[in-house]
Amino acid sequence: MCACLQGYDLISVTEMWWDGSYDGSLGMEGYGLFRKDRQGRQGGGGVALYVNDQLECMELHLGTDEEQTKSLWVRIKGSTGTGDIIVGVCYRPPDQEDQVDKAFYRQIGATSCSQALVLMGDFNHPNIYWRDNSAGHKQSRRFLECVHNFLLQVIEEPTRRGAMLDLVLNSKKGLVGNVKLKGSLGCSDHEMVQFKILRAVRRVHSKLTTLGFRRADFGLFRDLVS
Repeated sequence: MCACLQGYDLISVTEMWWDGSYDGSLGMEGYGLFRKDRQGRQGGGGVALYVNDQLECMELHLGTDEEQTKSLWVRIKGSTGTGDIIVGVCYRPPDQEDQVDKAFYRQIGATSCSQALVLMGDFNHPNIYWRDNSAGHKQSRRFLECVHNFLLQVIEEPTRRGAMLDLVLNSKKGLVGNVKLKGSLGCSDHEMVQFKILRAVRRVHSKLTTLGFRRADFGLFRDLVS
């Protein structure tokens, strides 16, 4: 319903704990789905990215480090003269090992050569003080150092119980704008983060006829269901 009402082009989900048993229920009309499920019972949450079917895109594979990290990367074709956009989605468990952190930093380094990189997700670094760029934990300081080498962080408000766990990072000032926290979805205790990528993307020209869901009477629909 959020996708229909808001018309989002990209929807990322982190810590979603999906596995193969959900395959038949994850599709969403009008969107392609990229996902990286949790691995094993103790594997923590996975990540997913829904992309509007009208956008040209492909998943990127960055090498052997991919199996360790809970992240995925998708290249979205830019319109003529603007270049492509790389979108990354990450979930970092609070107890993630140093070697997995380092593997993720190598992925950031590999994708940072793009002039347009947007990376979002739940990074679980609550002790980073973004206003003065300091951190009280060794792993958080390493993350902060990596980010400062490549990316800008645009979230300014807490996203979970007074902590800023969910971040949106980008490679160029002015690439991301209109950042808003939109409250929680369902029983989640994290805020939804909404933002715009201020760059044109190429859309696929389609001759298929589609239903105009955005003009539907969802109030009447809810009344009928209840």
